[in-house]
Amino acid sequence: QVQLVESGGGLVQPGGSLRLSCAASGTIFTMYPMAWYRQAPGKQRAFVATITSGGSTNYANSVKSRFTISRDNAKNTIYPQMNSLKPEDTAVYYCNVVASGTPYWGQGTQVTVSS
Repeated sequence: QVQLVESGGGLVQPGGSLRLSCAASGTIFTMYPMAWYRQAPGKQRAFVATITSGGSTNYANSVKSRFTISRDNAKNTIYPQMNSLKPEDTAVYYCNVVASGTPYWGQGTQVTVSS
């Protein structure tokens, strides 16, 4: 059973920072790339960033240079660090892994950027 548990969301002012986390169960963490997606109100879920087991990263253009994703293999956890947040970053953020062709999602964590 694959379980992904996100935390770290909240309310932040424009220009502020937040660090999310996603803890993964089992052995999947070191086997597959981990990713973050987000879903804003009224919009489809969209890719944010991904990190491979070796630490290679890829980002959506909308967050490049503002977001950084890292991983701690000892804790089976990934950490998106979100800086220079904008109101358009407001969304529910989801952790994702595709293991043996099956996608798994966390429960999501709300990030609201507002003054």
